Amino acid sequence: MPEKLIMLPSSKDYVKDDSHDPLRFYYYPVLGPLYRKRVEMSLDLLPGGDAVLEVGFGSGVSLPSLNTKYKELHGIDLKSDCGSVKDCFSKRGIQANLIDGSVTQMPYEDEKFDAVFLVSILEHLLPQDLQSAFQEIRRVLRPGGVVVYGVPVERPLMVTAFKMMGYDIRTHHFSTEKQVEAAAKNYFAPREKKVLHALGIPALAVYEAQLFSKN
Repeated sequence: MPEKLIMLPSSKDYVKDDSHDPLRFYYYPVLGPLYRKRVEMSLDLLPGGDAVLEVGFGSGVSLPSLNTKYKELHGIDLKSDCGSVKDCFSKRGIQANLIDGSVTQMPYEDEKFDAVFLVSILEHLLPQDLQSAFQEIRRVLRPGGVVVYGVPVERPLMVTAFKMMGYDIRTHHFSTEKQVEAAAKNYFAPREKKVLHALGIPALAVYEAQLFSKN
């Protein structure tokens, strides 16, 4: 059983990264458990260790949970207010090294991290950019390090559901879970996959998390 995502008491306690930040969904009665479950499923694949990098940390939803698994927390994000998010968690005893930047061109030295963690990030990249992203992830991972990512499963039902909430994912999602997996396999060895099913029905896969290792 995956550990519960450690959340702050209210969405107002976080620093939102932009108007499209899905943070509010984590606290909704029906959608909340689904949003939290996808992160919990991804976190459950992380083995723990010394240093972890979260790509696309946003408001920092994963940081408290990552803090229980790793000694050093690092994050890189294109849109987040790094200083404000860092201060938000520093006041709560969680120290994180957060910087602006892209996964396709990261400023870290080679072999710095034990793990790289990405939740709902890679689907936003164009298929041709996935190769650059995984090449960079491989570069910053130590030998034997792991990358854990979570991505939505492309389903007509999912697309419709988001449209009903006023969110057209076609304007934000450019790569499918199959394209992400194929790109990852060019640089890493697959180890484990977890799938989240809507209503517990196997045919209704809505999200998947995968663990890959650097040989």
